[in-house]
Amino acid sequence: MKKKMLLLNTTVLLGLGGVLSTPAYASTIQDMESQKSQIQNQRQDVQSNIKAASDELTSLQAEQDQMKAQLERLTIAEEENNKKAQKTEADIKETSKQVEQLEKEIKLLQEKLEKRNDILKDRARSLQESGGNVEYLQVLLGSSSFSDFVDRALAVSTIVDADRGILKETKNMQDELKTKQADVKSKLASLEDMKAELDEMTVQLAAQKKQKDALAKELKDKEAKNEELKASLQAKDSSLANEQSTLEQNIKDQKAAEEAARKAAEQAAKEAAKKAAEQAQKAAAAPAEQADSSSAKAEAPKASNNDVAPTSAPAPKASNVVTVGNRWIGNSAYVFGGGRSQSDISRGLFDCSSFVHWAYSQVGVNLGPLGSVSTETLKHAGTQVSSSQMQPGDLVFFDTYKKDGHVGIYVGGGKFIGAQSSTGVAIANMSSGYWKQKFNGRVVRI
Repeated sequence: MKKKMLLLNTTVLLGLGGVLSTPAYASTIQDMESQKSQIQNQRQDVQSNIKAASDELTSLQAEQDQMKAQLERLTIAEEENNKKAQKTEADIKETSKQVEQLEKEIKLLQEKLEKRNDILKDRARSLQESGGNVEYLQVLLGSSSFSDFVDRALAVSTIVDADRGILKETKNMQDELKTKQADVKSKLASLEDMKAELDEMTVQLAAQKKQKDALAKELKDKEAKNEELKASLQAKDSSLANEQSTLEQNIKDQKAAEEAARKAAEQAAKEAAKKAAEQAQKAAAAPAEQADSSSAKAEAPKASNNDVAPTSAPAPKASNVVTVGNRWIGNSAYVFGGGRSQSDISRGLFDCSSFVHWAYSQVGVNLGPLGSVSTETLKHAGTQVSSSQMQPGDLVFFDTYKKDGHVGIYVGGGKFIGAQSSTGVAIANMSSGYWKQKFNGRVVRI
């Protein structure tokens, strides 16, 4: 009987074995877990690329901000230089009018002086021929009384003194006008020199601004492409996140279904065992061989129940003057007459001489009043040395729009740092090209 019961139970539980092992569920969950792992790896790669794109955008933004600041400086410099150019042109026109008017006045005075010279020559000739001044003697001898004589003598003296005074006054005026003419011509020449440099500088600044605009556009285009790439990567990451979320939900649902199936199988097994027990009790009166068969069938499932597979689930010194100006490289602009106020200096607006003055002031050396510094004052600020003995920190001079029209600080290796009209503060090569041609050999050691 016991053997029959064991066989019965074994048959029932073996029938439920397929439900409890659920090989299809386990395989599906493993696949989904594998897909989830792959998606997570892909998301890590995408997120890494997003971070790289963000870092690149940050770098580009900083570079673009610096470029915008430089473009603003160049715009200010261009406006200031244009104003100075217009003022210089107006001054040239006004000075030219003054020169023209003075030349007319000088010409009239020369004509008057020539006439006066003719009269004086005639009087001198008459005096030489008569041994005296006949006209004046006739005036004196024609007096009717002594009193009249005295009056006439005084009148003659006054006339002679008047001639001398007029002549002297005329000559003084002529000398004064010549002096003024020389001064005005000198001023005109200086203004024309300034105008020549301003014209050249304006052309160079326009070229530089064009170059900066092109670079700014390139940066902007690159930024736009990077933004597009970042957006694409973010969209990909979002898509992968959705896939991951869907897989996680599917896995959760699959596990819930498996758990429900497992519980249902356990419940079915309990009910089958109960039913088998009831049948065993009913068969107690049956023949012994039938009881043995029932017992075997009832005991068999207990052994089989232990074989059910578990659910699978996966898991300042002076020498510093050559470097102190490096902070302005790429952050400055050339303004003729600039750099002579704290406002200009704060914005990096210099001309060549004000930059040299500023650089030396940073290492404790005063090169005279800032407001009047120029290439002329700087070339007399120290000791002249031979260009063959040139060393870092020396001032070097160049003939640009005029002799000694540009100055910089020698940094060694055939290069100098200075405020150039085309670049603002920059290091330039004076051993070849433009600056080699313009270098006049003047070297001043401070």
